[in-house]
Amino acid sequence: MSGIRARARAQTTDEIKTIARRHLATDGANLSLRAVARDLGVVSSAIYRYFASRDDLLTALILDAYNSLGSAVEAADRGVVEAAERAAASGAFEWDALSARWMATCHAVRDWALAAPHEYALIYGSPVPGYRAPQDTVPAATRAVRVLGGILQDAALRGRFDADAGQPLPDPVGGNLAEITAALCPAAPPAAVSRGMGAWVQLFGTVSFELFGQLENAVGDKAAFFEHQMRAQADYIGL
Repeated sequence: MSGIRARARAQTTDEIKTIARRHLATDGANLSLRAVARDLGVVSSAIYRYFASRDDLLTALILDAYNSLGSAVEAADRGVVEAAERAAASGAFEWDALSARWMATCHAVRDWALAAPHEYALIYGSPVPGYRAPQDTVPAATRAVRVLGGILQDAALRGRFDADAGQPLPDPVGGNLAEITAALCPAAPPAAVSRGMGAWVQLFGTVSFELFGQLENAVGDKAAFFEHQMRAQADYIGL
């Protein structure tokens, strides 16, 4: 019986989150547990058996969004790596997959955002007033950027980066970049990681401008514009 109850609880939890995502599309992150309960067909107090508060429900949606994006980015990167490995094993040709991995990562972010704009807005849009994400969201939130770290790490191990290239980093920036480097790509020089982080910001900035209408009346072919900008960032990083 415990297994049946667990499955029933999981099913109801998924239904609540599905309804909440629909409300994200119409109401933004200003979720109302009462409205979710109404759409589910239960009294509002019943929702509290599954989520203790609105913030708990928001956290569940945020975790789902970060994990969904992380899975998409990881799959895109893995696809390029596996294709390069198959090509090398066959002896047909060898190619440097670093820039291809970066481009696949960028397109995975954009494709996911366009397919799930409200979830994207939840995690990369305006902060929800009064909401503070708990620390346990960090692993999910960093899944996508860890793919970038893996690309930078592999580039460093192949000798792609000049340790002395670029302008010296100011003390506060250097300290932050040293921590990021140790966590994501310890073989990479901090200057290269700085460029990588700048490109990461450019990636999400470009996606956000497209998604939130900031490119309207300025850019016609947004896909071509995105492709051009991300290739420029690959050059900037040194890939």
